[in-house]
Amino acid sequence: MRRPTARTYAVSAAALAALTTLVPAARADGTAAAATATATATATATATATATATATATAIEKVPYAMDSSNQAAWWTPVATYKGRGQYTYFAFNEPGSTAATHRPAIARRDPDGVWSRLPLLDKSGQQAEFPDDNGHNQPSLARDGSGRLHVFASMHANAWRYFRTEAPGGDVTDHAAELPDQSEGITYPIVTTAPNGDLYLAARVGAGADRRPGKLYRWDNAAARWSVVATFAGALNRSVYPDDLMVDAAGRVHLLYEWAKAPATGFRHRLSYLRYDPSTGAFADSAGAALTVPVTPDTSDVIQELTAGEEWSIDNAYTGPAVQSAKLTLDGSTPKIAYRYRSADSGGNFRVYYAYPSGSDWVSKTVYAGGQTAAALGITWDETDTKRVYYVTGSGTDRVFAATQSADGTWTSQSAAPGVSADRLAVRRDSDGKDVLYLPDTAHNSLYYGRR
Repeated sequence: MRRPTARTYAVSAAALAALTTLVPAARADGTAAAATATATATATATATATATATATATAIEKVPYAMDSSNQAAWWTPVATYKGRGQYTYFAFNEPGSTAATHRPAIARRDPDGVWSRLPLLDKSGQQAEFPDDNGHNQPSLARDGSGRLHVFASMHANAWRYFRTEAPGGDVTDHAAELPDQSEGITYPIVTTAPNGDLYLAARVGAGADRRPGKLYRWDNAAARWSVVATFAGALNRSVYPDDLMVDAAGRVHLLYEWAKAPATGFRHRLSYLRYDPSTGAFADSAGAALTVPVTPDTSDVIQELTAGEEWSIDNAYTGPAVQSAKLTLDGSTPKIAYRYRSADSGGNFRVYYAYPSGSDWVSKTVYAGGQTAAALGITWDETDTKRVYYVTGSGTDRVFAATQSADGTWTSQSAAPGVSADRLAVRRDSDGKDVLYLPDTAHNSLYYGRR
C-alpha cells in the first residue's frame, strides 16, 4: 500500500552545534579526568567551527505506522538498506497487537522517493502473526539477501524458530520457520547481517538449559536458498552467551561480538568478547589473527572488557556491581571497532559508554561518555571524515539520542542525533552511500522515527 511521503525535518550542523554536549575528558583506564575551563572553551569553539564548516544535516521522519511500546531492545538488528534506483530502507518493528500485552511484527519500507509501505509478517493461516510482549527479547531482526528476499526473525525467548521471509522481491513475508536447522531448540537474541556475496549470517543463543546456553552461527546460502549451521561458536558450563552484533567484511570474514553471563540468564553480563570466522578456511581467530578453537569459553575468548574490582558472576537482576550491558561493532576495513556500555565500581551506578579497538594482542578502551546514566541502546559506524561515530541514548532529557566523535587531541564531543525527537532506543546501520541510517523508537509515544545523517 502506497503512503504519502512523511514530513522531513532537516537540521543544519550549526543548529546541532547549539545542542552540543561536551563529554568530560577521560583517561584510557575509564576514570574521568578533570577538565579545565580553558579546555572546555577550546573544545566548544572547535566543535562549533567544525560543525559550521561541514554544514552536515540530519533528516528525521516519523514512520507513518503505529509502533507497539514493546519495540525496544539492545541486541537486535532491525535495519537493512539496499541501493537500487536509490536507497531503500527496511525497518522491522512491533506493531500493537489485539491486546495491550501482545504485538504484531511488520516491516516498514522506505523507497528512494520517501514513500513508505508496510509489509506485515504473515502466519501459516495468512493472518498477521501475533505474539506476547516480552521487552528485551521479543523484538525483530532483519536482513535482505543478494536476491532481494527479506528475512525476519521475530519474538523468540527460548522459543522454536519464528522466521519469516519473502519468496521474491515485493512478495508477502510468510512463515518459513521449518527451513531452519535445530528445530527442537529454544532460540533467543537472533541477530543477522548480509555478506557482500548476498549470503546471510545469523547468530543466536540456542537452548534453554539451566547450566549452559551457547551461541551458534548459521549461514544462508543465497544461491541455494538454504540455511545451515556453521558452528557453535561459544559455550561453557554454567555460562550463557549473549550475542550483540555481527558484520561481514569485504573479504567475506564474519566478525562476531558477544557477552557472557552466569547461566541460566541475567540482565547483567561480563567479559565482552570478539571472534572472527573465515568461510574460505572454516577457521576462527581472535582480533590479532591467532587461531581459536570453537566453541570458545570465557577463558579462551578474545576479551575486550575484562572483569574489574568487585565484579561478580551473578544471576541476581538486582545486582549492582560492575557489568557489561549492550555492545555494537563496526569495521574499519577488516579491523573491528567497538562501542559498549560498562558499569564500573567507581561509576556511581551508571553505565558509561566506551570505545574499544584492537592494538597488538590486546584491546584499548576509551571513555566516550561518563556524564550520567545511559539506556541499553548503542550504535557505531565508521565515517571517512569523523572516523568512529558512537551513538548512545541518555537515561533522561528532551533529546536523548547522541552521536559522539573524537577530535585529534582525543576529546570526545557529542551532538544530538535526533533534535526534537524523544526517542529512547536506537539502532544504526550505514548505507552504501556512506550515510548513517538511524532507527529511533519513542516507546512513550508509540512512535518510530527514521533518521539519515
